[in-house]
Amino acid sequence: MLFKSLEFKLISGQKVKITDIPVLEEDNKYRFMLQIRLQKLLSTISSQRNPKSTYSFKEYLKKVLKWPDYEALYGNFILKNNA
Repeated sequence: MLFKSLEFKLISGQKVKITDIPVLEEDNKYRFMLQIRLQKLLSTISSQRNPKSTYSFKEYLKKVLKWPDYEALYGNFILKNNA
């Protein structure tokens, strides 16, 4: 699975980075849910007085999603021949 990160500046000028954002295909059933959760996280960060400089989207999803959905996204993928 591929991951991306997002870095931006708040109105106050502070840089914030969100890591571990999964890249999903267009037809994946979790894509819309992840977009909404990412928007929710962004609005939460922007409304905080003293936000941290780095957030993990993976850790955020672990807190807010049901476990079967989280495991379907970040489950352990077994690679053939250690590739």
